[in-house]
Amino acid sequence: MDEFLKESTWFAQLPSGEQTRVASEVRLREVAEGGYLLRSGGAADHWWGVVDGLLKMCTTERDGRSITFTGLSSGAWFSEGSVLRGEPLRYDVVALRDSKVAMVPAATFFRLYHHHVSFNHYLISLLNERLQQFVVSYEVQRSMSVDSRVARSLASLFNKRLYPGTETHLRISQEEIANLTGISRQRCSQALTTLRDAGLLRTEYQGVTIVDLEGLLKFDG
Repeated sequence: MDEFLKESTWFAQLPSGEQTRVASEVRLREVAEGGYLLRSGGAADHWWGVVDGLLKMCTTERDGRSITFTGLSSGAWFSEGSVLRGEPLRYDVVALRDSKVAMVPAATFFRLYHHHVSFNHYLISLLNERLQQFVVSYEVQRSMSVDSRVARSLASLFNKRLYPGTETHLRISQEEIANLTGISRQRCSQALTTLRDAGLLRTEYQGVTIVDLEGLLKFDG
């Protein structure tokens, strides 16, 4: 946990005394594959950071369809909007593999928000980046091909502002990619083959290596 916090941009910018205090207040939670970290309608009483693992932020429509807003990989911080509004959560967060998540109490979050300008700057940047991600995600879901949706879903996990812990190689299975994109594993495999043949990525035994991130972002096949 100490190493994870030290690698977090917002934490590194705090005075040493505040860092010590925050570190003593943060707790670690583990969630098993398929388990719910958060459920829609629950209280927004923590700010969350992915120490290790992979989760998805999603919602279920009235007709039973599941819509994924974004994946959450190592280094991601989320739920700041819900905490700031003080409203019940409007989404679920489900673990796609066994994951470890940092819990920052709302009281700690608001202390940083009210007393540290650097933390506010970080939040503004994070919220702006998240908004842009959701706008792109909506456009992809509404009008793009399945291959393009897979390309954008993968590319989104390599956004250094949102997921600073992600390297060029991402340990992710085809089933996990399919769950993030909302398609079958078989169709996901076909899309990955298309992206591989286009020279944008390499599929490997334990994950995916991105060869051309800009190409993934622009892919429209």
